[in-house]
Amino acid sequence: MPEATQTLQGLLESAGQLLAAAGVPEPRREAIRVWSDLDRSSAAATLLARGESVVGERAMAYIAAVGRRAAGEPLAYVTGWTGFRRLTLATDARALIPRPETEGLVELALARVQQGTAADIGTGTGAIALSLADEGDFESVVGVDISPDALDLARSNGAHLGLSVEWLAGDLVAPLAGRQLDLVVSNPPYLTDAEYAALGPSVRDFEPRLALPSGPDGLTAIRRLLDEGRAVTAPGGWMLLEVDSRRAAATAALAEGFGWRDVSVLDDLFGRARYLLARQGFNG
Repeated sequence: MPEATQTLQGLLESAGQLLAAAGVPEPRREAIRVWSDLDRSSAAATLLARGESVVGERAMAYIAAVGRRAAGEPLAYVTGWTGFRRLTLATDARALIPRPETEGLVELALARVQQGTAADIGTGTGAIALSLADEGDFESVVGVDISPDALDLARSNGAHLGLSVEWLAGDLVAPLAGRQLDLVVSNPPYLTDAEYAALGPSVRDFEPRLALPSGPDGLTAIRRLLDEGRAVTAPGGWMLLEVDSRRAAATAALAEGFGWRDVSVLDDLFGRARYLLARQGFNG
C-alpha cells in the first residue's frame, strides 16, 4: 500500500516495479501513461511533476489502476476513456475499444459523403456515429447496436459531447427498415471463431465477445450487412466496412455478388487491406 503522502516519482517507481513483475512491456513507460491518462495530462507534464507530493487517496487510486493494468485489463478500460479523431469518449467493458484503424474508416466515409443521412451499425461507444455528427453536415445520423449496454454507453457519450445522434437498438440494419440512407458505415465483428479463441487475454478476457467473432468463416455479419443493407441504402449511396485483411478479397467478392457497384478495398495506415467500399446501383 502506498504511503499517506509521497512524491510522484516514488509512485511511478513502485508502479513500474509492479508492472515489470507482471511482465508488462516497457513498464516504466506504461506507469507514466497510466498516471497521465488518469490525470488527463501528457507524459511530458507527468515527468515535469515528478517531484510533487501525491496525497494518500490519489496515490491509492493510481496503484489500484496499475494493478488492473498489471492483470491485463486494457488501458482504456482502466482509465475510462479513449481518444478517437477529435473526440474523447468514455470507454468501458460494455463496448469494444475504438482502434486507430476505425478512424481511417471515418476518414474514407467523409471523403465520399458529408450530407444527407448516415448510419453506424454496431456503434459500440458511438465513435463512428459521433464522429460523423461532429465532422459532417448530415441531416441525421443514426447509431445502431444490438447490445443495450453498449447503446447506453454511446448515448451517454453523445449527451456529454452535445452531438445529435439517434440511437436505435437492434440487429444490424433491422431497425432501419423503411429508410433510405446515403451512407452506411460499420466496423462489424469479423474474426473467425478459431481466431477469437486464439486472441490474447487482454482482448479476449476483457472486451465484449459480441463485437469480435462472426461465425466459422468470420463473414457472417458482413455477409448479412451486404445483403440486408441493400434495402436501406439509397441509390448511389455508399456502404463502408472495416474488414479483416485476410478476408478482404473474399469480402469484395461477396459485395460484387450482391450487386454492389464501385467495389474496392483500400489499405489502412499499416499497409493492410482493411476497408471495403461499395456503392448502391442507381437502379437498385
